[in-house]
Amino acid sequence: MHPRRMVSSANAYEVETLMNTVKTAMLLAALTALFGVVGYMLGGATGMMIALGLGVVTNLFAYWNSDRLALAAHHAVEVDERTAPELVGMVRDLSHRAGLPMPRVYLINNPQPNAFATGRNPENAAVAATTGILHMLTYDELAGVMAHELAHIKNRDTLIMTVSATIAGAITTLAQFGFLFGGRGDDRPSPVAMLLTAIVAPLAAMIIQMAISRSREYDADRMGAEICGQPMALASALAKIAGGVAHIPNGDAERHPATASLFIINPLSGHGMDNLFSTHPATENRIAALQSLAQQMGAPARSGFASRPASGSPWGTAPRRGPWG
Repeated sequence: MHPRRMVSSANAYEVETLMNTVKTAMLLAALTALFGVVGYMLGGATGMMIALGLGVVTNLFAYWNSDRLALAAHHAVEVDERTAPELVGMVRDLSHRAGLPMPRVYLINNPQPNAFATGRNPENAAVAATTGILHMLTYDELAGVMAHELAHIKNRDTLIMTVSATIAGAITTLAQFGFLFGGRGDDRPSPVAMLLTAIVAPLAAMIIQMAISRSREYDADRMGAEICGQPMALASALAKIAGGVAHIPNGDAERHPATASLFIINPLSGHGMDNLFSTHPATENRIAALQSLAQQMGAPARSGFASRPASGSPWGTAPRRGPWG
């Protein structure tokens, strides 16, 4: 690539990253403000203070426990160089490239191809992959997926998404609780106001959370492609995962929909109107962005990773004889 074009692309990326960071901060502020508004609508100034206090408590809980809760919800099992040597080795190599501490690595015994990252900071992070994704993707493609998850860790998206999901959930709970057990007499808001709050507030919170998640996915795709050095491998992985998710349900994700925003592709089997509120951008748009990035980078068809067919299980013994018995 011509040096001037490389500088121009780098500057454009920095501007885009800054804009997305500002956008995320504004959306988080809007979500917090919505929390206060709901409290005020249901209980005046006192209700607003109670709501904000509840927000602080729920966020502190999420900050310290989000990773354990997400991993436990999907029955993830930690692996190491003995049980999944190639997967752990891959994550170690990519972490070094990304300038990150080595995260804990987990496997999820689930046929749906998917992966996610969690943890409050890079020093306390974890990446998890399903057995389904190990059987479906080539080595290069899985490297792209793991690099995407490491990008989430590097950008601290795991904390951002945990905070946004926690606040959104608390808003829903607060609105429903206020509708059922609002103040009495003169302190009680009008029934119409309470009904609108119970309906509109959770919807608004969900839309804001969705916007935050979508913005962070594009950034993680770009940074992940740069970490692994092969945007088209990640693009190919996204296409395969989206196809697999469409045909293979994920029971744990359906039971814990709040964790959906963590995954690289939305694991929920939403149909019709549900797709309007997906926490992820359209896969086609993400692939198009990666194709554009590949042209900017002049990325080669192959990376330093050896490509392997999807058949079999090249990731160590874990899916067959490891923690699954």
